[in-house]
Amino acid sequence: MEISSNIQRALAYFHLGNPDATWEELKERLLAIAKECLEIAHGDIGSDLAHSEFYQEMYGALKEVSKQGDLSLAQHRALAIGQSIMAAANARLEGRPGALVKIIDKLHYRELIDSEINACQPLSVGTPQDPTSWDELSSLYMAEHSINLKESSRKAAITAHTVIGEAFAAIGVTDLRVHTRENMTALRAKLLDGRKASTVNNLLAKLQAVMTWAVRSDKITKQYADKLKITKGAESERVAFTREQVVILMTYANALPSSSWERWALSLLAVTGARVGEVSYLTKADIKQVDGLWCIDINEDAEGKSIKNKHSKRLVPLVDRALGFDLSAFLQAVDEGALPSDNRITTTQASKRLNQLIRDALGDSKGDNQSLHSLRHHLISAMQAAGVPVAFAQAAAGQSSGTIAYNVYGSGSPIQRVHEAIKQGLMEAPC
Repeated sequence: MEISSNIQRALAYFHLGNPDATWEELKERLLAIAKECLEIAHGDIGSDLAHSEFYQEMYGALKEVSKQGDLSLAQHRALAIGQSIMAAANARLEGRPGALVKIIDKLHYRELIDSEINACQPLSVGTPQDPTSWDELSSLYMAEHSINLKESSRKAAITAHTVIGEAFAAIGVTDLRVHTRENMTALRAKLLDGRKASTVNNLLAKLQAVMTWAVRSDKITKQYADKLKITKGAESERVAFTREQVVILMTYANALPSSSWERWALSLLAVTGARVGEVSYLTKADIKQVDGLWCIDINEDAEGKSIKNKHSKRLVPLVDRALGFDLSAFLQAVDEGALPSDNRITTTQASKRLNQLIRDALGDSKGDNQSLHSLRHHLISAMQAAGVPVAFAQAAAGQSSGTIAYNVYGSGSPIQRVHEAIKQGLMEAPC
């Protein structure tokens, strides 16, 4: 096996370089590492990120080391528990210390019985006597998959896993080795308490991903999370703004100072159908001319940027005077630093502030099922009502399409036609 720097670090960190090391010696080191991970103070973003990367690197390195065939039983045992500690440490960093505390308790107070330990099976799911909690499965799953997730997706998964864990605790399910279909339907019912069906379906998808992985990884023998999806009432309940409402919002936005990031963020959402995160990440370099048309370039080409999926990468042309949008004033404001990113506004901050502006502008005319995202719905609906071919509407909105290529306009979708599609939707009288 090629010894990488990470593997060398892991061997040294866990004292695994000596094949003659006894289990007691290795266990003492494991206990020290686990305690250290529990005692580290967290809260600083830079430090937390560094710790998370270290835990993931060590987890991956231990996984590679475990593939060797010349390891002793004590080394295999230490490797398995070491992986569990790294996964649990990452969970503790995210505010879930339970799995790490449990490992420390086992190392401290419980006798490990050699005959009950399968050297090839991670001890995170334990011996036959040890329960397997959702937190343990979640921690191990995230340790393996975090490296492939964008930061926004990782945080969303952690939030979802935490909600699922709270629901499991509420229904009294602590050992997923012996869970039943009835447990899973009870979990679904608990998740539905105070949540929309569409939200619960998203949580159930996260649940199924972890449970399917757990079976494939021999963490549990069977899972009953399949086909729990809710079909009745699960469709999106968000409603598009009416043209009258959007005109009110644009009038409100145009009354804001030209230096206001809120003015241009709200305007861009209305005239491009972009998502709030996409607008929040825009930089001056992303405002460009293509084929003689000014566009916003939605991408993730710089550090910290994130888009929903590959179809979201696109150029969206700006239609001057659409809904009162002043293109020349916008370009000047961009030069003067009026984009959200210029003001260090995060997606969360932008969403909160702009939703408040919508409430202020619309007052009682705003429906309970209308939000910032309803601006996107309005543009898509307006293009559909104006007879715009679906492929061009999808291209403008960054949705998947089997009929047109638009990953990079100019080499794919004709941007002039997309410009006409948006213009047709926003400047023709609504039906």
